[in-house]
Amino acid sequence: MEKQVFDKLVEHYKIPQEDSKKIWSMIEKIYSHEEFIKRLNSEEFPHHDTVSLGEHIVSDAIVTYLIAKKKDWDIESTRRATTIAMFHDLYELPWQNSGIKKSRLTNKHGFTHPLEGAINAATWYPSYFEDQYEEERIIDGIVHHMFPFPVRAIDGSDLELNNEEKYETLPSHIKGQIITSSTRFKIGPVSICRSRYPEGRIMSKADKIVSFGKDLTNINGITACITGHNKNLIKK
Repeated sequence: MEKQVFDKLVEHYKIPQEDSKKIWSMIEKIYSHEEFIKRLNSEEFPHHDTVSLGEHIVSDAIVTYLIAKKKDWDIESTRRATTIAMFHDLYELPWQNSGIKKSRLTNKHGFTHPLEGAINAATWYPSYFEDQYEEERIIDGIVHHMFPFPVRAIDGSDLELNNEEKYETLPSHIKGQIITSSTRFKIGPVSICRSRYPEGRIMSKADKIVSFGKDLTNINGITACITGHNKNLIKK
């Protein structure tokens, strides 16, 4: 198992051993999946500049845990928030320098990747979505983690998702929840609102802390968030 990334981030955030064990117990099952391990590779899945998607996700999970601990949350709420962090960016394909063309602006990665994350999470980790209470909170947190940036609504128009075939095979209750979350406060083709639930809201806060405090440290990485093109990833 490729646990080195987790160990590196525990050291980076100066996490005490007791907390490190608690975090690992919450994320190990997700982290150990072959699809997640694939996303730990910074060459295959660069997320923010040269930081791998997996590293970004685990950083978010650690910071989410720390925020929940500071708020003195119970273990189940903390676990749920940390789970949302581990699922929030599980999109299908790398987005920097991808060359993938979409027919409309709101079908591009920034608007649609939360939907892809929810779809892949439900596909690869179905046991986390068997309980309606858990399902509703986890999906809503994933879908709205980018707030105040809008998310593409599933409104019957062509979404051009990179994992649309997975969406079609999901159970109806999962699809229904993704639709419900993505169409709340819908304006045109997008939804602009934060998560209904505190677990999703603190995870969204953690995402901003990690993205702008740790991951995005140079101009090429920052501009890539807008253009999708990153000069730092061009092989010499």
